[in-house]
Amino acid sequence: MNNRVDQQAGVTRTVKKLCLVLVGMVGFVFALVPIYDLFCEVTGLNGKTGGQYTYVESEMEPDLTREVRVNFITNTNQGMNWEFWPEKGAMKVNPGTIHTVNFFVRNPSSVPTVGRAIPSVAPGLAAGYFHKTECFCFEQQLLAPGEIMEMPLRFIVGPEIPGDIKEISLSYALFDVTDDSSDLIKEFNNRLNTAVAAY
Repeated sequence: MNNRVDQQAGVTRTVKKLCLVLVGMVGFVFALVPIYDLFCEVTGLNGKTGGQYTYVESEMEPDLTREVRVNFITNTNQGMNWEFWPEKGAMKVNPGTIHTVNFFVRNPSSVPTVGRAIPSVAPGLAAGYFHKTECFCFEQQLLAPGEIMEMPLRFIVGPEIPGDIKEISLSYALFDVTDDSSDLIKEFNNRLNTAVAAY
């Protein structure tokens, strides 16, 4: 009988330990995102850009004494069949001045597709100085079959950018989000049906 009680106590201890481990693992998962963000901030990795920037010309003093080269890189995620390219691969800009560059996408498929571009800046430390005033990345893009779309990006490299940063790479990864955008597809089909009925 004593042996059975000892065995039962051992099982109870093991279950309690496993529950503690499980609680610790769940806590670690929730803590991982802020830890990762802190790591990226400290190391300058994963150059996430901010949201839309409001440009007030009188509040920004252009630095015409130096130039920063901005490279434009486009990628399509696996499963995204669009063609995606910038009008130019790079440009030199004076910090504190506003610039526009156009990007283009083409949907070569036979069905309407919705895409979403996610930006990233390298080096990561430059992300805090790269400000977008207008960007196609703020919204999803719907393209009809065969459609080509021109999408502007208006940006400013902040004049407070450290002098040792002489080159910035802005990279866009384009993802197919059609499955998550059924409302846009329905709207497109309704407009198409209305146009066909009117014809």
